[in-house]
Parts: sequence; structure tokens; C-alpha cells
Amino acid sequence: MSRQCELTGLKPITGNLVSHSNVKTKRRFLPNLCQVTLRSEALGQAYRMRIAASALRNVDKAGGLDAFLLKAKEAGLSTKALKIKRDLVKASAA
Repeated sequence: MSRQCELTGLKPITGNLVSHSNVKTKRRFLPNLCQVTLRSEALGQAYRMRIAASALRNVDKAGGLDAFLLKAKEAGLSTKALKIKRDLVKASAA
């Protein structure tokens, strides 16, 4: 399982660890991933996802999983999230 957010595509980034003597060594900044269960109101199902804490705040601000996915660009979404988004578009069209 990769260390990547399923909704935003947030991945680990690299940087420098700077010591007191200003010696720089490489380090990784890992995203704060949480295993959460998000409920889709339109589909009537719950989905278990591994998302970043910042993405969870964005989902709450958007008004839920359905609203977030309908606004989200497809480039950052995982295959699981893309399938949910396509199902939402089909459900809203019908």
C-alpha cells in the first residue's frame, strides 16, 4: 500500500534535515494519512479510504464526500475514488 492520499493524490516529498551546525541531510516528509470510512448520501454506501487529514477537512468543508468528488479533478483521484465519482455522476443524471 503506497503512502498516497486517495482523494488528493498527496505523496511524500523530500527535503533537508538541517542540524544546529547547518549540516544538511536528506529526509522525507510523509503525509498524515488516516484510515476513515466516508458515507455517500446519493449512493447510500460507505467507503473505506486512506486519506490525508487535510483532505478530510476539505471533504467536511465541501459538504460531504459527494460534493467533494463532484468538484474534484480526476488527475489526483485514485482508481477507487474515480469509480465512486463515475457512479455519482450516473446517479445524479438519472
